[in-house]
Amino acid sequence: MSLPSRSHFADLLSLAHDLADSSRSVILPQFRKQMAVANKAGAAAFDPVTKADRGAERAITRMIRAREPDHGIVGEEFGRHNEDAPYQWIIDPIDGTRSFITGTPMWGTLIGLLHDGDPVLGLMDQPFTGERFWADRAAAYARTSLGKPRKIRTRACGRLSDALMMTTSPDLFERGVEADGFARVKREARMTRYGGDCYAYCLLAHGLVDLVVESGLKSYDIVALIPIVERAGGRVTTWDGGSATSGGRIVASGDPVLHERVLKLLNK
Repeated sequence: MSLPSRSHFADLLSLAHDLADSSRSVILPQFRKQMAVANKAGAAAFDPVTKADRGAERAITRMIRAREPDHGIVGEEFGRHNEDAPYQWIIDPIDGTRSFITGTPMWGTLIGLLHDGDPVLGLMDQPFTGERFWADRAAAYARTSLGKPRKIRTRACGRLSDALMMTTSPDLFERGVEADGFARVKREARMTRYGGDCYAYCLLAHGLVDLVVESGLKSYDIVALIPIVERAGGRVTTWDGGSATSGGRIVASGDPVLHERVLKLLNK
């Protein structure tokens, strides 16, 4: 992977922070308020979206087009723009809308950047708690609303029997290969917690949990999180060990040794 120069990266990261600030001003006034919830999935399922999702993505898109008009954009709510550009911003304005509409603060705004298909920059903003996680060229950082940025690292955990695992919901695993693979890992892990969405990956980068196993993700669910986890010392791949940038079945681990052991178990 070839990263932008230091000065160019600094400009891109500054833009990512500005995008998060802009989306935060749209989202936060709507949190824990009564609002209409639309269903993007139709009668067959439930995929909620609110005016906060759509308003935040509009705010992010406007700023990118104003400051980097040659860049592409892939957003959950409004699709693709300038999709042949070398730089592509991958946006999920509210990752965890189900948590958002129930007043649970396990959601966040995801702002990722691909360069020639590689994830070079990632940021997750949680407006309600005032937390922000991001990756620079060589490390990952966390900041609270009152504190200074501090470097974060994953923790060593080579044995699955010692691992704390998170996933958004067991309902996301399809019967058969996915559900069976997840069940094998869950039986051997020390503890499993649900409901994390993007927050789980940031807790992993922070060294508070060891493993995240999920399925059915889209690119906008994971691209921003890859640099945060990997520059904190972890790994993010698909279940077969491939690139996670297109989403799908995802496993993220804080310890590379643990990662290899979980891949074998998922594919047993």
